[in-house]
Amino acid sequence: MIWKPHVTVAAVVERDGKFLLVEEHTDDGIGFNQPAGHLECKESLIDAVVRETREETRYDFAPRSLVGVYNWRNDARDLTYLRFTFAGEIVGFDPARALDDGIIAAHWLTLEEIRACRAQHRSPLILRCIEDWIADQRHPLSLLTHFA
Repeated sequence: MIWKPHVTVAAVVERDGKFLLVEEHTDDGIGFNQPAGHLECKESLIDAVVRETREETRYDFAPRSLVGVYNWRNDARDLTYLRFTFAGEIVGFDPARALDDGIIAAHWLTLEEIRACRAQHRSPLILRCIEDWIADQRHPLSLLTHFA
């Protein structure tokens, strides 16, 4: 068997002191995550985070910086994730757009509300990525190169 990590993207979006999170069905029940998902074949990381945010929240996301790259091992599922987390802003919204299967709703939550629901976080990366963003951890998108 060939081991490989799951490459994922996520968006950290703050507006008026609240962060955009997704409430979703998971194998462990209802949970919370940033708008996030897997990189698809031939897709750039930036295109992936824009797509995932749109599919999970109905919001159009414009990435402005890279918050960080996170390597997390979920031993319970025998999976490793390599997550590229982006910060940016919302530039549009389509209330008629369908949400991805499994997504219940998108919510704007304060940091305190996010910390209060920590037991329902899909991974420890959620809070860590937000805290890194709050700590002003930003890297230019020019760090990423996509060869089409």
